[in-house]
Amino acid sequence: MANIATWNFKVNGQKEEVQTIQLESTCNNKTLVDNKIAPGTSGTFNIIVDGTDSDVGINYKIEIANEKNKPTNLNFIYDGKKYNSISELATNLSGTIYAKDENKVKTITINWEWPYETGSNTNQIAYHDKLDTQDAQNMAIYTFNVIVSGTQILPQS
Repeated sequence: MANIATWNFKVNGQKEEVQTIQLESTCNNKTLVDNKIAPGTSGTFNIIVDGTDSDVGINYKIEIANEKNKPTNLNFIYDGKKYNSISELATNLSGTIYAKDENKVKTITINWEWPYETGSNTNQIAYHDKLDTQDAQNMAIYTFNVIVSGTQILPQS
């Protein structure tokens, strides 16, 4: 009789692997206007990949889909590096949880910021202020889907 390895994979505590992120719900300060992010706001959100109780290793892949209404000057920061888009950032978020890892929970912390008055001279600052104003006036809620998939690592003989 053969024993069967167990498989367990969760994202942010859920069995579902697709979740919608709305940045206004992750804002660090209380300066939201009408529940919208604006220049000068920032925040943090986590993607928690959990292979607890899995007897096999897991390769996880994180992708972004359905991004809507991103402000031009909004940036993401992960592991000390700044990214201009969440899609660009996602290319660096995939990883592995090994079967022998003591801690099978990976917390990926992503910071975001929409800086106020960006640029290195008055012309750049004026240009970016104009973009920020247009984005703030025309923007609905900025959202995107985080899609995390996990595949079993085949045991080596």
